[in-house]
Amino acid sequence: MSWTRRFPAVPAALLAALLALLSLFAAAPAALAHEERPVALPDGTGSVPAYRAAEPDLIVCKTDRPAFERRIAGFPDGLRRRNLDLYERCEKSGYRHLQAAVDAVDRPGMNIAVLPGLYEEEPSLPKPTGECAALKAPNSALGYQILSYEQQAGCPHNQNLVAILGKKNLQIEGTGASRMDVVIDAKYQKLNAIRADKSDGVYFRNFTAQRTTFNSLYVLAGDGFVIDDVLTRWNDEYGFLTFASDHGLYKNCESYGNGDSGIYPGSASDINDGRGYDVPRYSIEITGCRSHHNMVGYSGTAGDSVWVHDNEFDQNMGGASMDSAFPGHPGLPQNHARFERNLIHDNNADYYHHVADGTCAKPPVERGYEQGVVCPQISMPPGTGIITAGGNWNLYENNWVYGHRRAGFFLSAVPAFIRGEEKWSKQTDTSHHNRYAGNILGKDRSGASRPNGTDVWWDGQGRGNCWQDGPDGSTPGTLPQCGKARGEVSGASARLVGEPVKLTQLLVCADYNVQARKLPAGCDWYGARGPERVETQIALAVAAVLLLVGGVLWWRRLRRSRLGTVASLLGAAGLALDVAGSTMPLQDTFVPALALLLLGLWWTGAGLALRPGRPWLARLTLLLGALTLLDAFDKAVLMIPWIPLSPAWIRALVALVWVLWAAAAAAHPTPPTPSTPQPPTPTPSPALTP
Repeated sequence: MSWTRRFPAVPAALLAALLALLSLFAAAPAALAHEERPVALPDGTGSVPAYRAAEPDLIVCKTDRPAFERRIAGFPDGLRRRNLDLYERCEKSGYRHLQAAVDAVDRPGMNIAVLPGLYEEEPSLPKPTGECAALKAPNSALGYQILSYEQQAGCPHNQNLVAILGKKNLQIEGTGASRMDVVIDAKYQKLNAIRADKSDGVYFRNFTAQRTTFNSLYVLAGDGFVIDDVLTRWNDEYGFLTFASDHGLYKNCESYGNGDSGIYPGSASDINDGRGYDVPRYSIEITGCRSHHNMVGYSGTAGDSVWVHDNEFDQNMGGASMDSAFPGHPGLPQNHARFERNLIHDNNADYYHHVADGTCAKPPVERGYEQGVVCPQISMPPGTGIITAGGNWNLYENNWVYGHRRAGFFLSAVPAFIRGEEKWSKQTDTSHHNRYAGNILGKDRSGASRPNGTDVWWDGQGRGNCWQDGPDGSTPGTLPQCGKARGEVSGASARLVGEPVKLTQLLVCADYNVQARKLPAGCDWYGARGPERVETQIALAVAAVLLLVGGVLWWRRLRRSRLGTVASLLGAAGLALDVAGSTMPLQDTFVPALALLLLGLWWTGAGLALRPGRPWLARLTLLLGALTLLDAFDKAVLMIPWIPLSPAWIRALVALVWVLWAAAAAAHPTPPTPSTPQPPTPTPSPALTP
C-alpha cells in the first residue's frame, strides 16, 4: 500500500511543501563511499568454512634465519619448535612472498602457513606497466579505477598487494604467537593489502595487514569466509571490508586507525528482506572483536542480516552505524541487523580537525596515521553510540551504551533518491520497525554512572520504532515504548517525514568533503557553536520575523486590549526561550517545549483579542495557537500516534500564511472608532429689530 493511499487526508499544499524539502536534499552533493564493479549477491548455497589444523601445503618465510630466530625466541617451547621445523621446510621448498604461494595454489582446500616476519611483497609493489598501465575502466570519485573481475585477474597488482582470485577453500594462517608476529604491509602503495575476490570458503587467521589507501583485508562476492584473530590498521578507508558476501564470520579481530570504519560488512547478503524480526539465519556473524580509534567502529551500508554480538566499539567518533545513504550497494535499504551484548562506549573522538588543518590533504604516507591521525571520509555526528540512517527491522538489545557526549542511539530516515531510486512511493521506505530494548544506558558493566549526552536522538520519521522504558533524556521527549514481545509497541507513530529543524540540520551537516577540505558551516558536528549553529540561526530568523510582525500587530491592533498585550508579552518570552533552547544540550527538552507553550498562548490570546475587528485573522491565529500547543504536547508529553506528519509541519505552513496576513492587517490603518451621534445645534434666530 502506498502512503498516499494510506493517508488520503494529507492536504495537497502540505505534500507540495514536503516535495520542496526533498528537492533540497536532492540538491545536496551525492554521498560517496566504497565504489565497486556491479556484483550480484551469492546464491546462498555455501557455508561458513571450518578451521583446518592439518599441516600446511605451502609455506611462506623470509631468508634471514638469524632475524627469524630472534622473532620466535620468546615463543613457548612447542610453538618455537614447530616454527623452526616449518622454517627448515620453507628454506628447501617454500616461498618468500605470500602472493607467490597464492599463485601456486592448484586445487581447493589448500593451507598456506606464513611464518613470523614482515611481508612487503616487493614484486607486487611497482606501478603497472604495459597493458596494465592503460586499462580502460571508469574512475571512482576517489580517483581509483573500478575494474572488472577480468581486469583484476589480468592485472592483479594494479590495486592489490596480495590478490586471491577464484581460489576455493583456501586457508592462510600466520604461525606466530600473536597476530603481530606476521605483518603484511602495503606501505600506502596499494588500495588493498589482501583482496579475496570470488573465493568462496577463504579462511584468514593470526596475522596483521596494514597501511593501504583503502582496505587492509577485502573479501568480495564470497559465499563463505572466516576472519579469525586478524588485526588491521592505518588505512584511508576500512580495516576489514567484506562486500556482497554470505556465510561469513568475523571473530576475535581488531581494527584501528581507519578513516571510515574498522569493520564493514557492506551489502551483506539480503536473505531476510520481507521478513519481520524472526529470521531463519544471518548472513554474517561478528563476535569477540574490538574496533577503536577509527572514524566509526562498525559500518553497515546495506549491512543486511548481520548478527553483531559480544564485541567492543570504543574511542571512535561513532561506535557503529547502519545506513541506506550510498548508491550502488546491493541490498538497499538496509535491514535486519541484530546487535546484542556489545560494549559501545566513549566514542567521543573528533578527527575533523585533521581535515581542517590540511593534514589529510598530504599523501597518506605523510599524514601520521601511525601517530594517531585519522582522516574522516564521510559526515557523521561525533560522540554517538549507534547511528541508524535509513534502516529497517534492526534489533538493538542488551547492549551497554554509555559515555557519549552526544547521544547513545541516533535514528534518522534517508529518502530513497539518495541511493538512486526515484519512485515516489519508495521515498519514505526507511526508518521502520527498529527495536531498542533491554539495553543498559549510561552505566558501565560495573554499574558505575557513565551518562550519555542524551540517550536517544530521533528525527521522528518511520513507523513501528520503539524504545525501552526509561531513557535518560531523549529528543523527542517521549518515545514509543517496546512491549515484552517483539512487534509490540505502545504509542506507535507513523510519520512520513521527520521534524523540519532536524531534517535541515541533517541536510546542512551532510555537505562534507574530505578531499576538498569542506567542513559545513552551521553544523555542530564540525565545531559550530552558539549563533554559528543552523538550529540557532533558524530560531533567530524566526524570532526576528515574528517579533517584527507581532510587535507591529500589537501596536496597530492589540495595544488597547489587556488580553492582547499580555499575550504579546508571552509571545516575546516564548521566542526568547526558543532561541535559548536551540543552544542547549540535546537532552534539554523542557525549554523548547516551554517556548512552544508560551507561543501557543500568545497566538491563542491574540486570536481572542482580534475577534471583534478581524474575525478571519482571529480564526487563523487561534488555529496557529492550537497547532503550537499541540506541537508542544507532541514533543514533550506524548508523541501523537498514527498521524502522518508532525504538528510542526502544519504549524510551519500555517505560520507562514499568518505572517503574511498579520503583516497586511498591521499595515492597514486602524479605522476611527465611531462616536455616538449628537443632535444638531440649533442656529439662533436673528434678533428682532425694534
